[in-house]
Amino acid sequence: MSARLSADFWVSAYRARLEAAGIPAYVAARGDAQAGAVLVKCAMLDGSARLYGRAFGPEGERVWMALAEGPEAEVDAAAARQRRADPDLWIVEIEDRQGRTLLDEPGLAD
Repeated sequence: MSARLSADFWVSAYRARLEAAGIPAYVAARGDAQAGAVLVKCAMLDGSARLYGRAFGPEGERVWMALAEGPEAEVDAAAARQRRADPDLWIVEIEDRQGRTLLDEPGLAD
């Protein structure tokens, strides 16, 4: 069993990685600093977006998966529903025409 980072630490480190890659990001909603879950919204700047959240893969590993995809307004509504159900939830918003999130990179993927 590996130790988990606090949510606020993970979000800060993630934003630093995004900034280093030249990907604009900001925290749209702050959740519980220690144990809040994190959603990542990526706006492609063409009116579409994707919302990612953590899930468990087939082998029990933690993976990022798309929770919603389509028109940005619909993705925003999905994120708002999640936030209403879980006020401890963090939402990080990215703006990238290529849809880059870096969530598949080492240290973020696992």
